[in-house]
Amino acid sequence: MGLSRDLIDIRTIYHEPAVAGFPRGRAILERFPDAHRIEVPSHWAIPELHGNAGSVEDWVRIKRSTLVLGVKKGLAMRPNGRSAHFIAPSTSNGCAMACAYCYVPRRKGFANPISLFVNVEAVCAAIRRHAEKQGPLQEPDSVDPTLWVYDLGENGDLSVDAAISDTVRDLVGLFRTLPNAKASFATKAVNRDLLAYDPQEKTRIRFSLMPERIARIVDVRTSPIAERIAAIDDFVAAGYEVHLNFSPVILYEGWEADWAELFTAIDDGIGAAARAQVKAEVIMLTHNADLHAVNLGWHPKAEALLWRPDIQEAKVSQGGGANLRYRTGWKGRWLARFTALLAERMPYCTVRYAF
Repeated sequence: MGLSRDLIDIRTIYHEPAVAGFPRGRAILERFPDAHRIEVPSHWAIPELHGNAGSVEDWVRIKRSTLVLGVKKGLAMRPNGRSAHFIAPSTSNGCAMACAYCYVPRRKGFANPISLFVNVEAVCAAIRRHAEKQGPLQEPDSVDPTLWVYDLGENGDLSVDAAISDTVRDLVGLFRTLPNAKASFATKAVNRDLLAYDPQEKTRIRFSLMPERIARIVDVRTSPIAERIAAIDDFVAAGYEVHLNFSPVILYEGWEADWAELFTAIDDGIGAAARAQVKAEVIMLTHNADLHAVNLGWHPKAEALLWRPDIQEAKVSQGGGANLRYRTGWKGRWLARFTALLAERMPYCTVRYAF
């Protein structure tokens, strides 16, 4: 396994009844023969995980030791236009990591351990059918100059999922065979097992980066920033397209100096091949009122950075959540300062989109 047992050590598996009828489901169950198995009617209906805000002291244990297995129902592609042209059906949701700002925790409580979907063949077939209907990309755009891009990891981290099953290997292999499309996913983990997947430049991996001293507070249980930077050249050499995801950009006293130091570290840490193909996304922090309340119970130090009503304003998300984002007007100015600093320190790194 390319990741430490400190991150994943599966002891309990919740699974839908149909899971064992799928080859991927059987393979995962066989991989963890000593895990306690609990059959549940739906991967969404697990009372022990639902609404666990009162059990924040157990979050790390739940994330490390609990796995949920289910069957993916919806196989539709959703238009995107930022990280990708389309959001592909997820093969997972939830994560073993515990970033304090994460938007994913929903109906499996805020611990939200990894859920894997075992009907991988159906997901791959749906992606193939959709890509075949698209034909060639008609003209270059901010997503990609030549290919349709499908985001595979909207609700999880595929580098971590790859430590549990072969699904990510299968997805990378799928896109090798699609002449008009490539895969894309963001990650905060360095799993060097992926270096053997032979992506042939048909998978874009986006390493999420932020200043190290801030990551130590809010990027809980992730690979160190220096390790992510050190992996960039190796992933380019292995045939991945490697982009950078500067996310979230958190504002605080001294943020510009910290980001300038990070840009210098990246510039010093990558070679000519990486520089020739690297691009970036820039995403300013959006926080959530419910997550803020829960975080106060387990990580108030993070909230001192994330919850800044003095420079944030309320925003109701598309899903109806009560969010905070940096104030309109000021956000644009701070974003302009960020991108100007990036252009000064890493002029070869084009910003694909920023918001």
